[in-house]
Amino acid sequence: MRSMASSAPSRGIVAIVGVGPKLGRCIARKFAHEGYTVAILARDLVLIGEGRTGRLSRFADEIAREEKAQVFAIRIDCSDSRSVREAFEGVLSLGFVEVLVYNAYQPVPWHPTNFTDIRIDSFQKSLAVSSIGSFLCAQQVIPGMVDRGKGTILFTGCSASLNGIAGYSELCCGKFALRALSQSLAREFQPLGVHVAHVIIDGVVGPPRG
Repeated sequence: MRSMASSAPSRGIVAIVGVGPKLGRCIARKFAHEGYTVAILARDLVLIGEGRTGRLSRFADEIAREEKAQVFAIRIDCSDSRSVREAFEGVLSLGFVEVLVYNAYQPVPWHPTNFTDIRIDSFQKSLAVSSIGSFLCAQQVIPGMVDRGKGTILFTGCSASLNGIAGYSELCCGKFALRALSQSLAREFQPLGVHVAHVIIDGVVGPPRG
């Protein structure tokens, strides 16, 4: 984990899981602009060799500098329970999580894949990242939110969350499961002050405008 400053934040942390160059980075920038301390989590933290800094750390540096905010880069593998637990030990050491944004998914080929050509390990990985990862991350933050009687969890979905798409069964199954989890959590924890929402982005996300 890499921190931008040592002082403790006066408000809750925003933890964004699944930060890439498009949507995740834009979400992190928006929360940082609003004055939140932000933890960005992804698999890519540091590239091995020659001391090169990975893109997650570059995103954290960039956002912290431009928004004059505290931004922390933390590595996570959402398909691995130990990795999730260790990552959130780092997040929770910064303060309480006020907002969790779960934006992680396992990339699939751009072109449709014949169902009989899908490997079981690829299918399982997609399910693990979309559904098990969201389950594990939510379990890390919900107890604290319930204790305080407030908190927000946002899960990002896509067209595949609503409709099965030929050639993309591994993506659709994971996204369907994520949608079901978000609805279940919303009904269970809304009475306790925790807002849970599933946000459908029904289209392709392009790069940030220069």
